[in-house]
Amino acid sequence: MKNSKYKFYKNCLTPIVLAIFLFTSTPIPAQQDSTQIRNKRLIPTLTAAGTTYAGGMTALYFLWYKNYPQSSFHTLNDNAAWLQVDKVGHSTTTYHLAKSSYTIFKWSGMTDNKALFIGSLAGLTFQTSVEILDGLSTNWGFSWGDFGANIAGAAIFTGQQILWKEQRISLKFSYFPSKYAKFNPAVLGANFQERVLKDYNGQTYWLSVNIASFLKQETKIPKWLNIAFGYGAKGMLNTYSNSISNSSIIPTFNRTRQYYLSLDVDLSRIHTKSEFLKMLLDIVSVVKIPFPTLEYNSENGISFHPLHF
Repeated sequence: MKNSKYKFYKNCLTPIVLAIFLFTSTPIPAQQDSTQIRNKRLIPTLTAAGTTYAGGMTALYFLWYKNYPQSSFHTLNDNAAWLQVDKVGHSTTTYHLAKSSYTIFKWSGMTDNKALFIGSLAGLTFQTSVEILDGLSTNWGFSWGDFGANIAGAAIFTGQQILWKEQRISLKFSYFPSKYAKFNPAVLGANFQERVLKDYNGQTYWLSVNIASFLKQETKIPKWLNIAFGYGAKGMLNTYSNSISNSSIIPTFNRTRQYYLSLDVDLSRIHTKSEFLKMLLDIVSVVKIPFPTLEYNSENGISFHPLHF
């Protein structure tokens, strides 16, 4: 079983690395010749990408792996963990790493096909590198489930760009504090910041589908309006079961999958003349916008949430 503190470091590092990658590529003034702009953008962007990757892997190694014994490469089957909420999280993370990398490489002057290939590969490479480090550590192992989820996330992005030249279906994330974290804060987080990453009970992952993009051009449905299908789970106090060592008596909770139906906003379809603002809207679209939501789970049946995060 993977240590929760390790998962906290690992999950924290991904957005940090992505943020460094984004903001080290400062836009060149628009009045310069477009060829000069591309030339001035490309080399710094590639340098920033390589430096960020190397720095991220080095930081992760010294933050965690260095303190634990190493081993020969081996695998770990953790497919039953957290009712697969963490696997959906892997797909979502890789999807957005690939999407953001593509956006940046396209902005730097690469052709669309090159930016798509290198961007998708960059997102998958970062996530796979972490899995390889797992596989070389005695305490953990290379997870084929995580690796498959990473591939799925990259494929969802790449396939749509090839098929439609746009993202009609997006993977998104939302979080609302659950009542379960207080019963096992060592695993589910001791404060809000930790629980956003560690408390899988409070996380929901969404398949957000842009409605107008599948209809005729003259449709009156707003271009930014999406319908969203969500997945989450509740009642989970630990990775595979609710057993907690050295704990006092705790309530009994059923580990239950949750399915959601809601609306959403595709921020990337909001028109703006600012190239940087457009890129920023595209990046922050990882978060689903709160809307009234229907939920189904086997324990409570169908329920309605006036506003679900």
